[in-house]
Amino acid sequence: MLYPATHLVVMGVAGSGKSTIAAALSQQLGWACAEADEFHPQTNIDKMSQGVPLQDEDRWPWLLQIQNWMTGQAAAGHSTVLTCSALKRSYRQLLSAAEGRVLFIHLDGEAGLIGQRMQGREGHFMPPTLLPSQLATLEPLSPEELAAGSLRLDISQAPEELVEATIAALKLPAVPATGVS
Repeated sequence: MLYPATHLVVMGVAGSGKSTIAAALSQQLGWACAEADEFHPQTNIDKMSQGVPLQDEDRWPWLLQIQNWMTGQAAAGHSTVLTCSALKRSYRQLLSAAEGRVLFIHLDGEAGLIGQRMQGREGHFMPPTLLPSQLATLEPLSPEELAAGSLRLDISQAPEELVEATIAALKLPAVPATGVS
């Protein structure tokens, strides 16, 4: 089945590698890329910066803005790669209502590894102290989501392997590399 636009939502808890994988997928596929963090209102950023977990009422307007962005991109004929925690099925359902085909790439791994990665990050407003609340909120992809084409990937693999696995599993057309030899 052909879709006018496909949206790959690279999801998972903070520190799982969403930005790294999304950027590499965007480059390989030649698709527009966006960070869901860019859609947060300042009030959400302030809460997270202070170590306060977001509640659903904080997330719904943010998720709707992301859905609207994906629909706008699809209307223009563009496929996208987007980072978004998308921790709950209800959040993924809202995002799935965007125009085009929406697939989730869940970057999953051990809490210890994710915590180590978060400790090494600089310049991000999400403190490592919020990792337990994110892990508690996370609802893994359902069998229905997996059957519809979404993927769960183990972050203990190298980023290049995760990107290759995604492109191969979803049978996506990678853009030929152009460069100076």
